[in-house]
Amino acid sequence: MTQHKGKILEKAVRESGIPLTKLTKRINKSRRWIYNAFENPNLSIEYIIEIGEIIHYDFSEVLVELKKFKISALKSSPSVDQEYPEYWKNKYLELLEKYNQILERKLA
Repeated sequence: MTQHKGKILEKAVRESGIPLTKLTKRINKSRRWIYNAFENPNLSIEYIIEIGEIIHYDFSEVLVELKKFKISALKSSPSVDQEYPEYWKNKYLELLEKYNQILERKLA
């Protein structure tokens, strides 16, 4: 069974409480466009993601197509899990070093 992307989008948008007028301005589309999107079972994933960012909704939890994308993206880059903590550790150390330099200048 295929999912009706427009109906899933409509449900999320309505539950978000964000007025349609505000949403359509943010995506630079008309109210007619958004109503047509709600009726479109094959709505573009790009629009769904864009609107999800605006309404702060993660569609990957409800859209099978996005779940598959998320899983395949993780599988294709196993180094992400390995590099991610290292990146933040290095970032933290870099900022700590800058902070210490500033502190030393202030105290001198």
